Amino acid sequence: MNATPVIGVQGVHKSYHIGEVLTPVLCGVDLEIHRGDFVVIFGVSGSGKTTLLNLMGAIDTVDEGSIRIDGLELAGAAREQLIDARRVKIGYIFQFYNLIPTLTAIENVEMALELLGLDRAEIKGRSNHYLERVGMLALAHKYPDQLSGGEQQRVAIARALAKEPAVVLADEPTGNLDEHTAAGVVRLMQELNRTTGITFVIASHNKELAKVATRVFHITDGRLAH
Repeated sequence: MNATPVIGVQGVHKSYHIGEVLTPVLCGVDLEIHRGDFVVIFGVSGSGKTTLLNLMGAIDTVDEGSIRIDGLELAGAAREQLIDARRVKIGYIFQFYNLIPTLTAIENVEMALELLGLDRAEIKGRSNHYLERVGMLALAHKYPDQLSGGEQQRVAIARALAKEPAVVLADEPTGNLDEHTAAGVVRLMQELNRTTGITFVIASHNKELAKVATRVFHITDGRLAH
């Protein structure tokens, strides 16, 4: 295992204003994640796990502390650096898939790759490869509303992996799926982590995900514990 963490979180605090009240969400979080890890941040709704994921994904910014992603310090980084981190270093999987409804499955994957400046042959090759990896190549030209929830999530996973990022962040990736479909998505992510070596960090309250993780961190009231 690489001794340098792909994600390093130190002393992170984050609060939000709810009306006139400042509400703390994260309270001094420390975390190290290494390349190839399959990490689950486990907690109930409102525990702070999504906020932590958004901070690691350069979607939001810390109030205090440090977050490094693949060598880049996010705290205090320029807007262009944060955009570049989201574009290149980080893949995202969302609970509600976030596929563009007017694009087919393969077009959704291709669009993420177009932002990397790859040539057309590379975009096409990667899109087909990762759709095949998630068992969706036969449905590549279907639109999201023609796919089941599980199929849409598989496309979303292909889209995240096709960028070949340093880390994939997944926010409740099974939260909108039935138990059987969710189990299939869990097995798929685990297999892709094992075969590609891409790091997965998953915020979830799914106990089945926690069972297969290489490491589990429990978050309660904005505080993290092993």
